[in-house]
Amino acid sequence: MNTTSILRNIAALAALLLTGSVAAQDLVITNGRVLDGTGRVLERGTVVVRDGKIVSVGQGAAPSSAGRTIDAGGKTVMPGFIDAHRHLIQGDGASWLADRAAAQMQELLDAGFTTVLSAIDPPQILEARKQIAGGAMRGPRLFAGTILPVAAPAPGGGGGGGGPRVDPARTDAARAPFTGPAAAAIPREATIQMVERAAQAGFDYLKVVLNTTPNGPEVDTLKLIVAEGKKRGLPTIVHAVSVRDTLATVDAAPATLVHTPHIGHLGDDPAAVKKIVAAGIPMTSTLAVFVPHFDDEGVPLFRDAQPFPWNTLSSAGQGPVNARLLWEGGIVYAYGTDTQWPPKESLADELRALNVVFSPKDIVTIITKNAGVATLHGDEIGTLEPGKLADIVIIDGDPLRDSGALLSVVTTIKDGRVVFEKR
Repeated sequence: MNTTSILRNIAALAALLLTGSVAAQDLVITNGRVLDGTGRVLERGTVVVRDGKIVSVGQGAAPSSAGRTIDAGGKTVMPGFIDAHRHLIQGDGASWLADRAAAQMQELLDAGFTTVLSAIDPPQILEARKQIAGGAMRGPRLFAGTILPVAAPAPGGGGGGGGPRVDPARTDAARAPFTGPAAAAIPREATIQMVERAAQAGFDYLKVVLNTTPNGPEVDTLKLIVAEGKKRGLPTIVHAVSVRDTLATVDAAPATLVHTPHIGHLGDDPAAVKKIVAAGIPMTSTLAVFVPHFDDEGVPLFRDAQPFPWNTLSSAGQGPVNARLLWEGGIVYAYGTDTQWPPKESLADELRALNVVFSPKDIVTIITKNAGVATLHGDEIGTLEPGKLADIVIIDGDPLRDSGALLSVVTTIKDGRVVFEKR
């Protein structure tokens, strides 16, 4: 056989392995300290995977297996991480897909993220999702949302969406008391058409940014979006960053709150805490948006890589306080970053904010089980239980004692396939 033929055969085999045509989903992990995500800790535990799903989680010797066996060497074995609110595409969507997507998706796997909810990204995110699901690109399981307005754009920008594109966290209309008139309504039929187009495009969620105006149409439009989305199997996730808007949001009964309210003091309003928790809607953290991100030179930056706007710093304290009050009330609180920083950097930033008010044990639950619930796929991901997808990470450290150990992923497994191993 000549060299050209050999190279062709190698390339063909590599393509088969990447697309999953070669069966590589049977796996046994032994000798691990297993945190199954439900609260159980199994010393010298064993996880058995068949056809990409978990068959058993227990203690003792591993059963015989036709697949691969991984000796965890006493390291921590736990569910794959889930970012239930992230933005992935930077710049032009087509260029991102062609030039940067594959490397960025692998970065997420290297950091331990096996599922990511893309809250708002250009349509190329749907092609990336398709390529990952079909095996043409290696990456985390992607869920994608698209944004729908709840009021007509205000002239010149403001909070209504007109004018030049700026990071909305810098100019959030909820931050200062609203003194203008009620926003203009969007015709009912136009809203229904937008929902229908989102369904036809193949998005997984409808996303709404809710900044209410006095006697404005926003909540009624949100209720319409929620109702029309349900008809088409599209859950609605809502950006509400003030206590006022969060209270208005829960009246519309969306599926997920994708931000912690960080404008307003829940400690001053126990009734508000009770109402938000009683709604039974999971909430993602996104606390680190308002904590400075420091570059290699120690320069503080905001989410958009611009100088940090210190007038938002109060949210860095109020967000964690409100989060803990809601947690004590019983809310399902989940991991989400709302960032575009590299995943390990985003994780380090979010951990800094979470560590203010949550224990390492709490954070393990937040980034696994609760994040699975917040994506609305908690029956498939988030814990290591029989029948669930085999999304697993092996960590060099004990995240129940030090949440910084979550930054030390040595192996990532998605659908029973090893997709990252630290050499």
